[in-house]
Amino acid sequence: MKGFIFNFTLVFQISVFTITIYYLILSLFGLYKRRDDGAKRFAPKHTFALLVAAHNEEMVIANVIESLKKLDYPKNMYDIFVIADNCDDNTADIARKYDVNVYERKVPEKKGKGYALEWMFDKIFKMDRKYDSIAVFDADNLVSKNFLREMNYKLSKGYKVVQGYVDSKNPDDSWITGSYSISFWTTNRLFQLSRSNLGLSTQICGTGFCMDTDILRELGWGATCLTEDLEFTCKLVLNGHKVGWAHNAVVYDEKPLTLKQSWNQRKRWMKGFTDVASRFFFKLVKKAVRDKSLTSLDCAIYTIQPFVTLLIGLSALMTVLQNNNEHGLNIFVISSLFIPILWKAFSIFQFLITPFIMTLECKLSKKMFFVFALYSLNIIVLSYIFGSPTFLQMVLGNAVYLLIFVSFIALIWGKKPLKMFIWYLLYGIYTLTWIPIAIQGILDKNNKEWDHTKHIRQISIQEME
Repeated sequence: MKGFIFNFTLVFQISVFTITIYYLILSLFGLYKRRDDGAKRFAPKHTFALLVAAHNEEMVIANVIESLKKLDYPKNMYDIFVIADNCDDNTADIARKYDVNVYERKVPEKKGKGYALEWMFDKIFKMDRKYDSIAVFDADNLVSKNFLREMNYKLSKGYKVVQGYVDSKNPDDSWITGSYSISFWTTNRLFQLSRSNLGLSTQICGTGFCMDTDILRELGWGATCLTEDLEFTCKLVLNGHKVGWAHNAVVYDEKPLTLKQSWNQRKRWMKGFTDVASRFFFKLVKKAVRDKSLTSLDCAIYTIQPFVTLLIGLSALMTVLQNNNEHGLNIFVISSLFIPILWKAFSIFQFLITPFIMTLECKLSKKMFFVFALYSLNIIVLSYIFGSPTFLQMVLGNAVYLLIFVSFIALIWGKKPLKMFIWYLLYGIYTLTWIPIAIQGILDKNNKEWDHTKHIRQISIQEME
């Protein structure tokens, strides 16, 4: 029986490690960012319909409209449409004051952004004025002035769908918004840009993306689940298209303030992922094998994120149980394949890759990256002091080590750098919460009720630039 357990955990741990290495290798291709200022020289060519999906967004709707009206693009080449979807507040009335097109939708039995977009797409197809492209935004967004120029450039290069850079407009509000922001900054660079550099399809993020009208009419939207962006991405890849990436087309998004709000939003994402994976995973794998398509395989792996998260969490738990049991559990752990110093170096690399990316993206100062680099050496310093430290020695040693750094940062640099340092450490807790959220999403995938996140941060585009 012990042999069976060891062999089973060996296969399991190596399989999970293989997936982890795949993502690690993929992420390395995002370290390089081409300097591409072609959008500034490329003449406006495409006309755009800009859609803003809004449900009870009277607090923020004015700011997104103002940012869209200030875009650096000929005003006669784009129109703004606000979808006041099942609203019972003043969203529609406020939007009308800005002289934009407002469409009110009252269909309570079909709630959700996917349904609202599908309803609006149909209306646009029937309009006398024809648009080359349709861009989609959320009501809490702020849009950079160059957004349409970047989209015009990418569409002119042949892409049918292009995703912009989704940034955070409130990263300093709480440790939750800080964690969200760190997650988006690193995902944009390590996975979206890396896929673009490799010629793979990037992923639609739900907002800040643009679609060629003809391809939308040809394929049909039909994406009305909880993650309509992922569903449409899968449909595109299955039909041989790739989503392009516009790193310089920035859309600022409001992140949830509290853990409860964040939990509910991410649970909705995981339910949507599980639903989409059940319908598209095997189709994408089949296309990957039939067409020898790495793009399809990568997309298939992306759809099963809830399951990958669960497997990584289980693998980590098994490793902790094995390493903290003096008699051992006869469980295979990946760290046993490496000499201790190599595993420690890998651990330091994992800790520093995110601050490094934040530095590349100008979200973290070089001096703070140096502080993180020094802090990451705790695994070596404590081993040097205690030799083979016990669990209690590790806990106490890390507590003292942390206190030294917190005191130093507070005395030398002050509140803001200290907050960034602490929030990055708390980012680890945010990451761990994905495990129970993924479990809930998998178990509750058939509950497709839309959970609305209330937006309250009235920030103008001038404050972001």
